[in-house]
Amino acid sequence: MASSAALLLTACSQKQADDEQIIDRPDFKSQTGVFDIDALEALGRVTEPVVSPDGKKILFGISYESLEQNKSNRDLYVMNVDGSDQTRITRTAKSENSAVWLSDGRIAFLYPDSDGNAQVWVMNADGSGRQQISDVEKGVNGFLFSPDEQKVILIGNVKYSQDAADIYPDLPKATGRVVDDLMYKHWDEWVTEIPHPFVGNFSGSKITDLVDILEGEPYESPMKPFGGVESFAWSNDSQSVVYTCRKKTGLEYAISTNSDLFLYNLSDKSVKNLTEGMMGYDTMPKFSPDGTKMAWLSMERDGYEADKNRLMVRDMASGEITDLTTDWDYTIEEFAWNPNGKSLWFIAYHQGVAPVFSIDVDSKAVTTVAEDVCDFNSLSPVSETAVVTMAHSMLRPNEVYLIDGSDAKGKRITAVNDDIFNQLRMPSVEKRMVPTTDGKQMLTWVVKPQDFDSTKTYPSILYCQGGPQSAVSQFWSYRWNLALMASNGYVMIAPNRRGVPGFGTEWEEQISKDYPGQNMRDYLAAVDDMKKESYIDPARIGATGASYGGFSIYWLAGNHNGRFACLLAHAGIFNTETQYLETEEMWFANWDMGGAFWEKDNAVAQRTHANSPHRFVDKWTAPIMISHGEFDYRILASQGMMAFNAAKLRGIPAEMVIYPDENHWILKPQNAVMWQRLFFRWFDRWLKPAPEADTAK
Repeated sequence: MASSAALLLTACSQKQADDEQIIDRPDFKSQTGVFDIDALEALGRVTEPVVSPDGKKILFGISYESLEQNKSNRDLYVMNVDGSDQTRITRTAKSENSAVWLSDGRIAFLYPDSDGNAQVWVMNADGSGRQQISDVEKGVNGFLFSPDEQKVILIGNVKYSQDAADIYPDLPKATGRVVDDLMYKHWDEWVTEIPHPFVGNFSGSKITDLVDILEGEPYESPMKPFGGVESFAWSNDSQSVVYTCRKKTGLEYAISTNSDLFLYNLSDKSVKNLTEGMMGYDTMPKFSPDGTKMAWLSMERDGYEADKNRLMVRDMASGEITDLTTDWDYTIEEFAWNPNGKSLWFIAYHQGVAPVFSIDVDSKAVTTVAEDVCDFNSLSPVSETAVVTMAHSMLRPNEVYLIDGSDAKGKRITAVNDDIFNQLRMPSVEKRMVPTTDGKQMLTWVVKPQDFDSTKTYPSILYCQGGPQSAVSQFWSYRWNLALMASNGYVMIAPNRRGVPGFGTEWEEQISKDYPGQNMRDYLAAVDDMKKESYIDPARIGATGASYGGFSIYWLAGNHNGRFACLLAHAGIFNTETQYLETEEMWFANWDMGGAFWEKDNAVAQRTHANSPHRFVDKWTAPIMISHGEFDYRILASQGMMAFNAAKLRGIPAEMVIYPDENHWILKPQNAVMWQRLFFRWFDRWLKPAPEADTAK
């Protein structure tokens, strides 16, 4: 394996404009030997590897952050499929994104033009010969070449709503938005434009003759807020395109998850709905190697965004649809066809980790291909017996792996961050089975500080997961980083409470319409079980979480019966009644909360809103810190402000940080570092006795 120090820069023809600073790998030297915020920020962030058409090379990206510039930058690297000869091929001041191979050995990618709009570029495999091949006025959000590479899909934005000048041209400085239906905002933006797929011709040096295949239709494709090129698939003859679309607007859109896959014929512009009558999300179409079949992910129920992702296959000649996962009780995250066309690789959360599996198209038999105490999270086929992926754990970020049957855990073939981790003493992760109040066993990850000594006592923090249907697997996060928290002297308790995937459909679905119920008892069971350990100080236990985890913190604040010494909530729901009317994706509120608070005959909705966290403020005792982003249109910052005001009015020690330029997450480097510092300052203040606590952090 080549070391990260051996990642070399080839001679590239590109020139840097002006005096832009290039964000490079930092020269990190640990002063303490402990995993701290500086070490976290210094890590290279490896992004999805893509195997070349001949199966010999792997293209991948590495991003580094600059606190000074308050941004990150991604450059591209190429290596042999065994990990040897790792070579850096770009060194630019702006990121190369969405990079893929072309059949002639060149690489296509997104990069800003002189106006700052992302365009499609191509270059040689050594980084030379960079050439801009698209020229779209508002830029390109993604692209997908046809199998014959004579055509390409570009994702671009089209106007959706009228602005003030459209309505009253004589008021050019008016800024008011006129709204007459729902879904006027989404995630972190006002919906003034929507994405459409454009098909164009590619000559090898230029993309021309773009046609909007949804021209005049007010529908998104791909779907906001996270859809990309995985929403499209070219037929093998390059004559048709399958696109993902939820052909609804306004209120109808806001209450439904019913997307479909549509087959668009380029020659006659005809459109056929391939999934008509299938009522949930249908996404990620992929044709088999011979083009006779199409696989995709499908949810069964309309309005349930966390329904089981089934792996479906359609025979393109007969139209027959087969669910390959009728006997598989776990939700599929992603998949790829095996080049033999007889099976597919897929990744699914399973018992607290995310292995790589294979499923036979005919027998539906599932085989574990690779598994370790880690999460695998991408698939790029090499051959009928090998696939390239990435993996991370709670102790290490993504590295590239080769799975070829020679190692049941897969073979790591990059070492991007070894030079940093070789300087550090890291925490340890243990699996603990906790008995729940209803007689089940719950896998709980326990992360212990470096140099852990069982004869000592430690403060601890309960980690409450968001989602609510998000896995508590071997995840790696650059904000909710359990290794970083443990490195600061805390025993981290991370339960796979009711509602998380990886433990079967019944376990995952139990949380819906039962927010204040069994999953909260699961949290308290994990805390009570850990308190049996002599190394846990029962007087120094905190709890933290974001999104649904933030809701959990607000609810636990009034229902923990003295278990917690302090709390921290980010982007959480405090008042379910106001949340029901403030959020944008109403299908989520309807399904998980059970409905509106005014539905007096709806027992489920009435139970949910009667148990809203704000109704238990009179029982709050623990100091609480609250953070929120003002661009969060999923859970508005007003939720955090209400909780903070309630705490102060009750005389509860409280602190609030509001980020005016962040959404549901905290993404900007300096804001992220600020958040980490405030996180530890808060917990150290309440959970570490002086002089151990350093409240000036």
